[in-house]
Amino acid sequence: MKHAKVGFLMTDEVVSVPGRAPFADVASLLVEHDIGGVPVVDEDDRVIGVVARTDLLARDRPTARDLMSAPAVTVHGEQTVTEAARLMARCGVARLPVVDDEDRLVGIVTRRDLLRVFLRPDDEIRRVLAEEVLADTMGIGADAVSVRVVDGVATLAGLLPRSSQIPVALRLAGQLDGVVTVIDRLTARSDDARTRTAPPDRGAEDVPR
Repeated sequence: MKHAKVGFLMTDEVVSVPGRAPFADVASLLVEHDIGGVPVVDEDDRVIGVVARTDLLARDRPTARDLMSAPAVTVHGEQTVTEAARLMARCGVARLPVVDDEDRLVGIVTRRDLLRVFLRPDDEIRRVLAEEVLADTMGIGADAVSVRVVDGVATLAGLLPRSSQIPVALRLAGQLDGVVTVIDRLTARSDDARTRTAPPDRGAEDVPR
């Protein structure tokens, strides 16, 4: 199963500024494009920092290079939306420049862009769960499991061939972009739990002597 990637959500027409851009030019760009920040790039279009609106409060700094926060928190286009969201939360930023393997600017993704994925319609989530997660990934047909999604809450109900498939189905469903939580209504024809590797029992006889 594939998660939504940053490259599919990013804006590729990015407003950026060179490090030598004066304060007035940076401020004008932010106002003109109604954006909260701009990447700062060097002569090779590599991202060296980011200037946010709050950075402009330091008026004694004359150029973008002096205003910017560095090093820039960036993301690659092949990273997942979930990874980008976690990075934003961890670093306390609202936007991430998207760079290639040589750190050159190729796009930008904002918190609003990521929310478009997490707020995906219930019908789309149900379709992906049924077709991509259960059918394609696990080989489970629609006749075995019914999928219901309401406000991002997914309910899986039905009879699977083996009990070991239940935690796998629940885990994959919970990892799907847009799913808030998963309700388990699954049962199985056979219990193959004993065939799975269990963690060692660290009893008294296992204590090293």
